[in-house]
Amino acid sequence: MKKGEIYEGIIDRVDYPNRGLIHIEDTDVIVKNGIPGQKVRFRINKKRNGRCEGQLLEVLEKSPLETRGKQCGIFPACGGCMYQTMSFEAQLDMKEQQIKRLLSSVIPEEIDNVWDGIIASPSEFAYRNKMEFSFGDAYKDGPLTLGLHKKGSSYDVLTAFNCRLVPPDFVRILNTVHQYFLNRPAPYYHKMQHIGYLRHLLLRTGTKTGEILVHLVTTSQMYIDMSPLVYELLALPLDGKIIGIIHVINDSLSDVVQSDRSIVLWGQDHFYESLLGLRFRVSSFSFFQPNSGAAELLYTKVREYIGDVKDQVVFDLYSGTGTIAQLAAAVAREVVGVEIVEEAVEAAKRNAELNNITNCRFIAGDVLKVLDELESKPDTIILDPPRDGIHPKALPKILSYGVNRIVYISCKATSLARDLPAFLAAGYHVEKVCCVDQFCQTYHIETVVKMSK
Repeated sequence: MKKGEIYEGIIDRVDYPNRGLIHIEDTDVIVKNGIPGQKVRFRINKKRNGRCEGQLLEVLEKSPLETRGKQCGIFPACGGCMYQTMSFEAQLDMKEQQIKRLLSSVIPEEIDNVWDGIIASPSEFAYRNKMEFSFGDAYKDGPLTLGLHKKGSSYDVLTAFNCRLVPPDFVRILNTVHQYFLNRPAPYYHKMQHIGYLRHLLLRTGTKTGEILVHLVTTSQMYIDMSPLVYELLALPLDGKIIGIIHVINDSLSDVVQSDRSIVLWGQDHFYESLLGLRFRVSSFSFFQPNSGAAELLYTKVREYIGDVKDQVVFDLYSGTGTIAQLAAAVAREVVGVEIVEEAVEAAKRNAELNNITNCRFIAGDVLKVLDELESKPDTIILDPPRDGIHPKALPKILSYGVNRIVYISCKATSLARDLPAFLAAGYHVEKVCCVDQFCQTYHIETVVKMSK
């Protein structure tokens, strides 16, 4: 088996994250973007230490798990929701088994004895309250497109004219914006040459409130009158209501959605969302869980896992905009949130004030440094780190508190599996593990672990 050779095989199983396993010629080959049971053609693109990685070229035969047809017009070319041909129940079962296999190799407890199940998103489709769409073309020098990147490509963009992950309002807005610029001489931004105008369309909404923010992200390299577009957007028949249209100027060389300057073309620069009886003010670029319904289930489980903390100090490390901290404040004496993004901390303070919560305080700074400066000591710790997990130098500081209970929320289970041995070595044992499927049709999954001394 050599690099560049093409083979055929059946995917035995898919491990987290999205790693299909094919056994062929006494060799295990990892092929991404597949479904268990599919017969596929693949090309070997890496070979190291007796293990190979292959690139999926073609699905030759469907899997028995694929019991329904494609759900949108650009599947499977778009890699956004690769599991859409599987039933929702089959997706949940596959994800549950993936996390159980991954963590059973790390924790000494019998996984079935601590497993607390997988919690399904209340909505299988149209659940995303935020989406970043890109301007581009589907092929070199082709017509303008607006949507999502083609699977495996950093350049080709497919128009997401009927994307099922977002609410129908997002699709109506996308199609209106796309048509508007098809009729105008506005080139998209070319990442390599750093020339062009149109970059992204960022849409955000409050699932409970129906409030929508529309952000058009461009460079400053030309001027186009946006007034007709504003009128067209406001005239759209929508289920929700547009409350702000914002022109974001971004001259960064990198392909990220950020603001050098923002101009409110109409309305306001924030919207409101409700979670578990609390109200949150969400600005253009502040973090908020992208699936509001599943977030409520996730936070309910976290509150259950932290238990009775009525007379306790709770540290919420990597607290983001303070959503979990404010929910925990209802059952704690005091909650201290630490977050490195200053804008998120300001949003957390503003939202705590909005909800009349007085026993929360939020500190802007790196967890690694802030823990050295804090005089108060926690009784319980909640951890919700970014995808890469906890910084290795921060782990000993967290463990040095010796609290009786820690709840770890992970959006990348491999990072969780890497961090867990440090907790086990410090005398903690895993009491419960559960998953929350916030990202239906995709390989992403949230994992929550309750640990006690």
